[in-house]
Amino acid sequence: MMTTYDLKNNGNFFLIAGPCVIEGEGMALRIAEHITEITGRLNIPYIYKGSYRKANRSRLDSFTGIGDEKALKVLRKVSETFNIPTITDIHEAYEAEIAAGYVDMLQIPAFLCRQTDLLVAAARTGKYVNIKKGQFLSPDAMQFAAQKVIDAGNVNVILTERGTTFGYTDLVVDYRSIPLMQRFGYPVVMDVTHSLQQPNQVSGVAGGLPGLIETIAKAAIVVGADGLFIETHFDPAHAKSDGANMLHLDLLEDLLRKLVRVREAIR
Repeated sequence: MMTTYDLKNNGNFFLIAGPCVIEGEGMALRIAEHITEITGRLNIPYIYKGSYRKANRSRLDSFTGIGDEKALKVLRKVSETFNIPTITDIHEAYEAEIAAGYVDMLQIPAFLCRQTDLLVAAARTGKYVNIKKGQFLSPDAMQFAAQKVIDAGNVNVILTERGTTFGYTDLVVDYRSIPLMQRFGYPVVMDVTHSLQQPNQVSGVAGGLPGLIETIAKAAIVVGADGLFIETHFDPAHAKSDGANMLHLDLLEDLLRKLVRVREAIR
């Protein structure tokens, strides 16, 4: 469903957005419908994001999902209902082929961006592979992660900036990463909401700075990001994962309208 032309040549940035994790069919469809309507009006190519399972959690009692197959079927229904591509995370090599049967794109979490077997397995599905830059890596180092996908026979690569570790409980964004990674020839995305995450809190639940979402997103568009990644929910305070750094769904349209104007201004 997705092509490089769709991602880089429509004159606008593209958007990867949705809930952190699939909590149920109703919530997934509700969010997808809302974002599809907005992006349709604004001519923003849209990819629906939802993790079918959360493998990287601080505590054993944290919510991880509603069941793998059930959540993957929800993602397929979102795609079929709204005729939009979908993306989900994978964490181990065996998951690549399974998830690829339900979604259009596979996402490699930042902590796993150097895992060769995972990258090769994702590449071999033929799906787009979005590799998030590790919080511990320089942008230049991401060329090697991308090359593993290329060498495995898949040219459909996206790279995503999501902040760099700063101390123990905070991240910073180095906007040089966007043009530096674009030199490799792949679309580069700014993960706006995860860049505002404050991980490793003593409570075992990550914090966040959602009040700075607009700031991070505007700066990314100004420096030329090809796409934006934004996790959103109609009730972030009660979201099952990453609610502390999500954008409230009601705020998305106003933000995107501002970003479209910024994009037009710099063009």
